[in-house]
Amino acid sequence: MHYRRACKLRAPCCGRLYPCRLCHDQALTDHAMDRYAVAEICCMRCGELQPPARTCRNPHCRHVFSAYYCDICRLYDDDVGKAIYHCPYCNVCRLGKGLGIDFRHCMTCNACVSLAVPPERHKCIEQALQRDCPVCSEPLFTSTTHYKVLSCGHSMHRQCYDAYRQTAYTCPICKKSMEDMSSHFAGLDLLLQAYPMPPEFATWRSDVLCQDCGEESRNIPYHFLYHKCANGCGSYNTRVLQAGDRGNGGRAGQGGGGI
Repeated sequence: MHYRRACKLRAPCCGRLYPCRLCHDQALTDHAMDRYAVAEICCMRCGELQPPARTCRNPHCRHVFSAYYCDICRLYDDDVGKAIYHCPYCNVCRLGKGLGIDFRHCMTCNACVSLAVPPERHKCIEQALQRDCPVCSEPLFTSTTHYKVLSCGHSMHRQCYDAYRQTAYTCPICKKSMEDMSSHFAGLDLLLQAYPMPPEFATWRSDVLCQDCGEESRNIPYHFLYHKCANGCGSYNTRVLQAGDRGNGGRAGQGGGGI
């Protein structure tokens, strides 16, 4: 069950009754229900067809369909433990207490942003949610589950982030670090100090591109796995451009992908 409610929606596209638009979309995969065009509902208690409203119009029924009702989205949800509000800018209902309470709307991103995120930490990307999740390829803007905004400004579903973060720390879109990795990078500093490269690689050097600050570092010490940005950002999120033995002053050969 997607939403707890006591009425069904008549789909304007096919005329059939479904408990919600998601039930319709799962049953008929060739098209989606236009939630805004729903003009008729059916009371599950008395069976009367009627225009959308919060309570049944049948004077002998008058049953309340749900605790939350949005007359714009035609959303009914009787889960009293779920906070829902309608964002007039997104023009959809979202999970949360409301704008100015626990969310604000970013006009550039065209997305609701948690007030827990300080404005100086929010990175605007125009129409940020008007794309699919880079992990599961499902839409973000109309998602019924929570999404996470990464430090780079891109977004993905929260559950997708939790799974993806088990094996990677870089954004799958722009390759920047998805969160503050300073403690992890400090650990790599200690690791490289404890386990230096073999002496035969003393004259090897690398040219790398930092995927966090976007700067190139030239002629830095070569390592099998880890190359630290030499431009002050301290990131190991780098990509090897060239690497090889430069003991004779020659240029390095072409390198592969870095960490």
